[in-house]
Amino acid sequence: MLKTSIVHLVALAALSAASVTAMACEQLRMEPGGTVVQVTDGDTVVLDDGRVVRLIGIQAPKLPLGREGYPTWPLAPQARDTLESLALNQPVQLGYGGEEIDRYGRLLAHVFIETPEGPSWAQQAMVAKGLARVYSFPDNRSCLDFLFAAEGRARLGGLGIWRDPYYSVRSADAPGDLLARAGQYELVEGRVLLADKSGGRVYLNFGRFWKEDFTVVIEAAALRLFAADGIDPMVLDGALIRVRGWVDDRDGPRIEVTHPEQIEVLAAR
Repeated sequence: MLKTSIVHLVALAALSAASVTAMACEQLRMEPGGTVVQVTDGDTVVLDDGRVVRLIGIQAPKLPLGREGYPTWPLAPQARDTLESLALNQPVQLGYGGEEIDRYGRLLAHVFIETPEGPSWAQQAMVAKGLARVYSFPDNRSCLDFLFAAEGRARLGGLGIWRDPYYSVRSADAPGDLLARAGQYELVEGRVLLADKSGGRVYLNFGRFWKEDFTVVIEAAALRLFAADGIDPMVLDGALIRVRGWVDDRDGPRIEVTHPEQIEVLAAR
């Protein structure tokens, strides 16, 4: 996203669903998936041969699914029902653009539902309806521009999760509120007060008191991905950005960035 301009995202958002699907397919290794026989939640389906597919690139609201004490996220049943209406009993194609199996044995794929009008990209459909948000990994970064464009349009339209305070974009200037969200996946916006490199890491500081204020940390492994993409995160000094990731509490609230797509530049310094 550091390499993607807002103008480019607007252009992507204007594309038809068929155009988006065709362009996304160009990046992926495609193979037949069979038929969807079960929808577990808003980002997981089961195929007729028993394989479980985690829809890579998105995160839908979560259901407990047997996990004791795990809360049902707002709109989780609606997300599951929507994916079910799109994919259940439908033949699908699977598209791979990175790591293909996770530690639970699930396939990590983009799912394209075969319809009379042509293939429908499940991830893009869920994000466009406001029932999932972009959620990427350093080993799975394909097609994200299209998903960010769909998410931006859904967020501006106040669709689905973007109407619910649980999923609100947080302010980097409110570290106390962010600490209350420790352990959660969040989107946080703010202006970088100082970009600093120390001990092989880059720190993006959003306040003067680094032990209390919000911080983004980019470790050495992530910096290699930035460098491979020709990006120097030090140029973010003074920039207004949106960062997404898991909030933890280490000398104040922070998010560790593992790959460039976690950061969107909203305005330069």
